[in-house]
Formats: sequence, C-alpha cells, structure tokens
Amino acid sequence: MSQSHHTPVYTRAQELPATLAKRLVILDGAMGTMIQRFKLGEAQYRGDGYAGADGAGERFKDFAYDVKGNNELLSITRPDVIRDIHEKYLAAGADLIETNTFGATTIAQEDYHMADLAYEMNLKSAQLARAACDKYSTPKHKRYVAGALGPTPKTASISPDVNDPAARNITFEQLREAYLQQTLALIEGGADVILVETIFDTLNAKAALFAVDEAFEQTGQLLPIMISGTVTDASGRILSGQTVTAFWHSVRHANPLSVGLNCALGATLMRPYVQELAKAAPDTFISCYPNAGLPNPMSDTGFDETPEITSRLVHEFAAEGLVNIVGGCCGTTPDHIGAIADAVRTTATRKLFYSAEA
Repeated sequence: MSQSHHTPVYTRAQELPATLAKRLVILDGAMGTMIQRFKLGEAQYRGDGYAGADGAGERFKDFAYDVKGNNELLSITRPDVIRDIHEKYLAAGADLIETNTFGATTIAQEDYHMADLAYEMNLKSAQLARAACDKYSTPKHKRYVAGALGPTPKTASISPDVNDPAARNITFEQLREAYLQQTLALIEGGADVILVETIFDTLNAKAALFAVDEAFEQTGQLLPIMISGTVTDASGRILSGQTVTAFWHSVRHANPLSVGLNCALGATLMRPYVQELAKAAPDTFISCYPNAGLPNPMSDTGFDETPEITSRLVHEFAAEGLVNIVGGCCGTTPDHIGAIADAVRTTATRKLFYSAEA
C-alpha cells in the first residue's frame, strides 16, 4: 500500500454517526428500476438528441458496440435522467442517496468495451448526486452522497468453471486496482460516504476495502464506510459460502460506520438474517434495504410488493430495534421510500452496545 503524508481530513459526513444515534436514516431506492421507466433505447443511451450532455450524443454516435443497458454511462450521456431520479428520492425523504456507480468499475465496464470511461463515470455520477444533495439540504436536514462500490461480474473466490473448482478469472490485485480508481473518482466528485454493497464474494469486498483505505491515504480524506452483504437464498449464506456472522467477522476490521444486508431477498425472507447481524454486531449501526419482495413480471416495477407492504415490513424491523438505516433495493421506487420514511418517522433507532473488551 502506498504511503501518504496527509493528515486525515474528516469530511461533511462527520456528524452522520450522531444523527444515526438519534434517529433512523433513510437510504434511497433502486436506480435500475427507475431508469427502466424512461424506456431508453440504444440512441438515448448514447446521448442522441440530448443537448445538455457536453456533446455526448456526438461523442458516442459511432461507438462500435451496443451500450443499451449500461446504466452508468447515463451519468455522462443523460445526466438529466440520473438527476431526476436522485431528486425524486430526495423529495420522497431520503437522507442518503447512492451514486449511479453500481457497475462503474473497469472490470464491469469491460462488458461494454468502456473500461477506459470508468473514472469519468464515477466522477460524473458523484457530481450529480452531490449537486442533488446540496439542492435539497437544509441546515436542519442535511443530505448525504453514498459513493457506491458494487460487485463485479468476476469473483476472486468462486470458480467460473464448474469442472475446475480452482479456476479464477480475476485476481485480488486486479480488483484492488479497479476499486481504487473508482473510490478516488467518487471522492473527487464529492461523496460523503463510501458504500461497499451487494457483496456476494467476501474476498472481492476485502479487495474493495483495501482499495478504499488506500484511497483515503492518497487523498487525505477519511470518509465513513458502509458495508452491505447479500444473502442469496434460504441457506442464510452469501454466495462465497459465509454465514452472516462469519461475513461480519471478515470485514469488521474496516471499522465501518454500518454493516447490513441488501438485495436478493424481500424483507420477509431477509428478516432472520438482519436479526442475526444485529446480534453479531451490537456496536455497529445496521442497515437494511431489501428488494420489493419477489420478482413479478406483471408488476409495474417488476417486483410484487407495493409501497404499503414494503414500508410495513421495514417498520417491523425498526420496531423490533434491529436497524439504523433503511431503504430499498430492486423494485423499490420513490413511492416506496416515501412510505418507508413515513412509517418509521416516530420509531426509535437501534441502540448500540459496547462490550467491556471494546
């Protein structure tokens, strides 16, 4: 790891722990679900016809590969779409909004032949979220940007070949370098918090956390870290095989602001694992942002839970004293986040407990 002579500088989010100790904090909902509502085609993803994207329409007009579905590119080609989504979540009551960077690593962008744009995607995404938060912040209600580091399509501890368990298609060092570039761009763009999320391979997450620490050393910025794993099925384990408790013990060295669970499951199925995590990490804030139930192609959002159902279930988590940060993942919308915010408005946040050894 490189050495730095910087004195760490605590950023805008230094008051966030005090806020979490006082009340539940609301995270935003799904980005992809909202982007789908715009029904963008290949031309729109390239920025065709959008005058406000610094000539992006011309820039990608003759790009040799299809880019439809590359949601992170929209921060460059259609910033109006991303800005609109951020502002809808903030208007619904979100305190924390995630940058549009779930797949903005060089590794993930290789699928679109756009690895060279990863830094720019992260920078622009963070700037868009920063501007939206600044617009909606007041002295009494500050809004925060969570710089999102998502999983990559390649995993360090799981073989891509069922016939060769020892095979790997990515190294720890390659992951570290990709996450370092992403984190540096998010910090430059104005992120308040770094969120390592949707973790299904703990070794990937450890590479991300190593890179985040390196970015803090290089920049002299010291941002709070949020960590969120993904239990993939009823086994109660993340995809690389760890239980929720084992996962926590693998990442707790990062001293995160929060640890939690997101994606893969709706709130009902996620509940026992949130309970387990809250017990395993009594001295750390707990986050939970489930999907809107199970996939349902007949639904407007592609998932089966209405805002009323999701908010009721999340409120039950809060009333049980399990969580400090709540929001939504796949299938959730500003209506879901608004309903969650209303449902937990008067509910007490989870209290932290510190052991005698701590």
